[in-house]
Amino acid sequence: MAAAATMLPAGSRASDPTDLRTRLAHDPLRPQYHLMPAANWMNDPNGPIFYKGRYHMFFQYNPNASVWGDMHWAHSSSPDMIHWQQQPVAIAPTPNGWDRDGVFSGCVVLDGATPTAIYTGVLPPDTPADATLKDGQHTWREMQCLATSHDADLRTWQKLPAPIIARPPAGLTVTGFRDPCVWREGNEWRMALGSGFAGKGGAILLYSSPDLRQWTYLNPLVEGHSAGQTGTNPVDTGDMWECPDFFPLGDRHVLLISTMGKVFWRSGHYDGKHFTAAKEGVVDYGAYYAERSMLDRDGKRVLWGWIPERRPEAKHRAAGWAGVMSLPRVLSLDAGGQLEMVAAATVQMLRGKRSSVRGSEADAKKKLDALRIHNLAAELHVECAPDRPFTLELKSDSGARFAEVAYDPAVTGSELRINNTRATVTTPRTEALHLQLFVDASVIEVFANRTTSITERIYTTPQGALRISISDVSSLRALDLWPISPISKDRLTS
Repeated sequence: MAAAATMLPAGSRASDPTDLRTRLAHDPLRPQYHLMPAANWMNDPNGPIFYKGRYHMFFQYNPNASVWGDMHWAHSSSPDMIHWQQQPVAIAPTPNGWDRDGVFSGCVVLDGATPTAIYTGVLPPDTPADATLKDGQHTWREMQCLATSHDADLRTWQKLPAPIIARPPAGLTVTGFRDPCVWREGNEWRMALGSGFAGKGGAILLYSSPDLRQWTYLNPLVEGHSAGQTGTNPVDTGDMWECPDFFPLGDRHVLLISTMGKVFWRSGHYDGKHFTAAKEGVVDYGAYYAERSMLDRDGKRVLWGWIPERRPEAKHRAAGWAGVMSLPRVLSLDAGGQLEMVAAATVQMLRGKRSSVRGSEADAKKKLDALRIHNLAAELHVECAPDRPFTLELKSDSGARFAEVAYDPAVTGSELRINNTRATVTTPRTEALHLQLFVDASVIEVFANRTTSITERIYTTPQGALRISISDVSSLRALDLWPISPISKDRLTS
């Protein structure tokens, strides 16, 4: 299997790979400190795991083009969740095998000392009744497959000769059957599978197994309700829940699902067979999908997500790359079951020298006017009054706007907006607004008061550095700015 770094987009001049590498390395829209392959398409994070002193991230990857298709599991490893080394493709479709048309999403668990990948394989259905994935463009049969690795660096994987779950439970007609999430519970294994029922809503199917090979269907872990929408793709209508992630957090359990273009969370009670949600919300209101979590070396729950493109396919096909992995986010629950998240502290190792402005300073506006963001790579912390409208603009010296972050407490629920993407800030209006922004080329990740996040894609390249302007400096309490270093000498291994 070839390493991801050697793959070139379809249509590129294979006789001159240096030309393509040079173009990608100097593309100002390619992030510099987010994980992504050297070229081509990527999407869902798969099977993140901390193993023998290193973090391993697998993700959906097309080795032949910068558009979706021909799904493989790419592989990168890291000592710190920030600096990544690209590894050879981990799992590829087997010709004429159960996963011949794609190695779809899944997870990695330790079966004793053996790293074990459990994923969805797809192939053409033998009969129309066998099809479980029907999205208006594709018709596939989905099966759950297993592979093991006996390498310390997880570079090679051996597949079982047959699927571990070949079809949905008897008597169920489902809208999908994919993206296994597996965990150890007592003396057995459990699996949550993304699924749903046409016209009724999404669902998560619960299975049990003594050995990861023989599985028994138990019941729906949880079922949703119809959103009342119609369409050819059940994911778009909410009748199919993708990428389930289910785990304990504090004294509750949390379920994450992807559907209708967003990631939703629910916290509540799990009795071993059923999950009852008590609180729910949206993980990210912007370009963020197909989440997957892991435990870091300290036992903290860390979340990853796919940052998709928001430009036409012709644009990213021509660019030779598509998709970005989010920064790692540490999850927690407050006393009321509200999901909270912050960027993992490990990101701080990329910080340069801090510049600070305090709103109480007499020369605050002068200091603010002197700040610059260079190379579209920075971390910005802002604290402002909770009860006053607030607008922060990032713009070039010529005045061209790159991004606008606005907060309006007068809107019901308090509205946070980045360009045209809106979110609701759920914390009390008496609490100061704390914003944490990560700018990385065409990606901005924003966290507000630990409860709200927006990921935005911006496809403009400003001339020179960015300036920071604030609508009302008197509403500013504090602002801190750090330049962020790239994680590689070019943009090919970031």
